[in-house]
Formats: sequence, C-alpha cells, structure tokens
Amino acid sequence: MSVNINIGRYLKTLRQQLGWSLDRCSSETGVSKAMLGQIERGESSPTMVTLWKIAVGCGVSLSSFLDVAQQVSGNETLIRTGNEAEFSEVEIGMYAHAVFPFDPRMGFELFHILLAPGCDHHSIAHAPGVIEHVIVLEGQMDVLVGEQWHPLGKGEAIRFAADQPHAYRNLHDEAAAIHNLIHYPPSAQQTTTLVWPG
Repeated sequence: MSVNINIGRYLKTLRQQLGWSLDRCSSETGVSKAMLGQIERGESSPTMVTLWKIAVGCGVSLSSFLDVAQQVSGNETLIRTGNEAEFSEVEIGMYAHAVFPFDPRMGFELFHILLAPGCDHHSIAHAPGVIEHVIVLEGQMDVLVGEQWHPLGKGEAIRFAADQPHAYRNLHDEAAAIHNLIHYPPSAQQTTTLVWPG
C-alpha cells in the first residue's frame, strides 16, 4: 500500500473517531477542507508541514501518519530494519522515515532524515513543551531556532524548544543525514487512542 493511501486511511479513521466533520478538522488543523478530502482519498501527497498541522490539530504524533502499523506493547523488543515507509518531499529534497514511531511510554519519536543539497524545510510550531533534538550523522546543515541559524557538522547536535517556528536547511554540495528525536511532555502527547481497522 502506498504511503499516500496509508496516510489517507489513517486520517479518515482518526477524524471519524474524533467525531469531526471535514469542516471541524479543517478548523482545528488550519488545513483546507478540500486538501483534507484529497489526502483522505489518497489523491494528494501532503507535505511534512501539512502533516505537522494535521498532527498538532488532531493531538497525535507525526510518526503515527508514517508508521501506523507498528504497535508494540509491554516490554517487547522492537527491531527496525531501515526499510520502513519513507515520507519524501521531493520538491525540497527532504526524505524521512520513523526509526521509532511515537510510543507514549517513552514520550518520543525518532526520525532518520536525509536533506539533499539545497533543501530548505520550514516547520510550524509544535504543541507547547515539545522538544526537538537534531544529531548530524553525515554532512553539514543549519537549524533555525527563533531568528538565529545554527550551523552543524557531522557529530554535532542541537536541542531546542519546538513550540516555535523552526527550520532545517542544507546549503552544501553533499546530502546531510540526521536523526531527529522529538520529545512530547505528557500534556502534549497523543490525546487520541486510534482503533486501526484490521
């Protein structure tokens, strides 16, 4: 099943379980009713900014849209292969997959992200108290926090409050590979328990 179809099915199921119409979902997320409908039908490939708006508005994690099938309970061991569904925003050169999807017991989700040369990704403010950690594995990139860009090279990292607009960019000739760990305090953690159709 394609990523777009999976995202669409998840969004429709989530919205229905919240008891929201498309109008209400649009009002809560700031995403147009037409766009939400296209996403639900698998007709649109939403950008990461759009997915963030939907996730924040619906009270769920971003990784829930990218990795809805991965559910682990108790103290089970979770092994990831690196072949999980990838979210790509080809127009700006950003590729991401959830290494570890959000788990309420841990309070975080971990992404592996590739920023192609020239990539410039701006993110909306997340819920209050959300903290992002960026660790550069390969290459160089910059992180915008507030009004200041912070250059980072291989092995360097930054932690910042993500409840403000922020951005990632790669102004260099080689791709940058990063890990992005997003921590949600209890007040910002997923407020909806989604019953995923089997």
